[in-house]
Amino acid sequence: MSDHQLAGDHHPSPASAVTTALGPLLLLPSELLHDILIRLALPELLRVRSVARPLSHVISSPDFRRLYHLSSASSGPGPAAAWLLVFKKLRPRDAALRGFHGPSGRWFRIPVSAILAPAVPPGEDLYFLAASGSSFLFAANGRRELVVVDLSAHAARRLPPSPLGPRGTSSWRRFGLKLVADPPGSSQFRFLFAELVNNSAFLFEYQSETDTWQSSEAVQVEGASAAAGPDGTFLCAAHAGPDCVMVYSGPGVERPVFFRPRFPQNQNGADRLHVYGDGRAAVVRSTVIDEPSRSRVKVVAGVDLYGFVSVGGDWQLVSTVPGELIEGFRKPYAVMTGLLSEREGMVRLVLISNCRGAWDIVWLSYDLAHGEWRWVPVPDWGTKGLNMAGIAVSSTFSRLWPPVNVLASP
Repeated sequence: MSDHQLAGDHHPSPASAVTTALGPLLLLPSELLHDILIRLALPELLRVRSVARPLSHVISSPDFRRLYHLSSASSGPGPAAAWLLVFKKLRPRDAALRGFHGPSGRWFRIPVSAILAPAVPPGEDLYFLAASGSSFLFAANGRRELVVVDLSAHAARRLPPSPLGPRGTSSWRRFGLKLVADPPGSSQFRFLFAELVNNSAFLFEYQSETDTWQSSEAVQVEGASAAAGPDGTFLCAAHAGPDCVMVYSGPGVERPVFFRPRFPQNQNGADRLHVYGDGRAAVVRSTVIDEPSRSRVKVVAGVDLYGFVSVGGDWQLVSTVPGELIEGFRKPYAVMTGLLSEREGMVRLVLISNCRGAWDIVWLSYDLAHGEWRWVPVPDWGTKGLNMAGIAVSSTFSRLWPPVNVLASP
């Protein structure tokens, strides 16, 4: 499936012809017109704004922007407000992010090479770490530093070294880091990561507003304590299968704390994958397919979701993915990894697998309030031989409102 540009090509018709074609639409009451436009994904909305000038004033108005942001924030159990973002390394220097939008079922290309050029020297090996709002965070392996891209400002800059000093791409663990737009909707952000340093758990935080780092040593909490607040942050400082060290910071504690939660049953085994994120854990159970004519492969047999009742407590089973959903994406794989996130009552699990050079992506979402699982089919976009260098889920990308030229092709 081909990519779609986030800011579409200009319409070949004269402006007067476009205005004539939109005539009946422009006669609609503003409330009805808004209701139609807020159903568009951000790429379609930017395209309409760029080719239909009579509608650009409506789309750019503060009232409509506020309405669109509220709609994205309350999109229900589906993935409407979330984007699956994949970084694809290309040569020569033509790095690009691909963003998959669930409701439209399409991939969009988010060019970043031109934005990265002033901050990243030619030949640098980049890895995509995280995204939130208009900020996209990368790790540069050669220079061993962090680079942030701000789509709304069409700019990139290098972050100062963390208190742990320069770090290569292999030092960053997906389960132990988080990027947060702060305040929401702004270009300012906080970047947090947890790490074990000399067997002690530490929380490190970078604030873009001050361009400074802070570090705090976490204290161990014995037994279950207060419930985690909605604005709290869970990060996995270390993990080995079912064994992990969780760090929590936020309401209910005066300083960061760490604990070692246990699963209710034995989770050891080569056929179990543990994925951690935002105070949740997903356990992917697989079975081996024994076929003499092919290399050893597995298929997913079940997925269990776990969470905490309180800070310092053990893992508690939240839900199990229904078997009929498992059958929908039950494909052979050789290796698998994943990411897990939660925002506004929606848990999103992405499983990335490879079999003989072909990549497959499974996207699941779980509505905590309604107890509903959904599988979002992700179409292939030429991933065979893909040089994938990072993947993330952002539920705030649809609330980004950049100028038209920010998302144009490089």
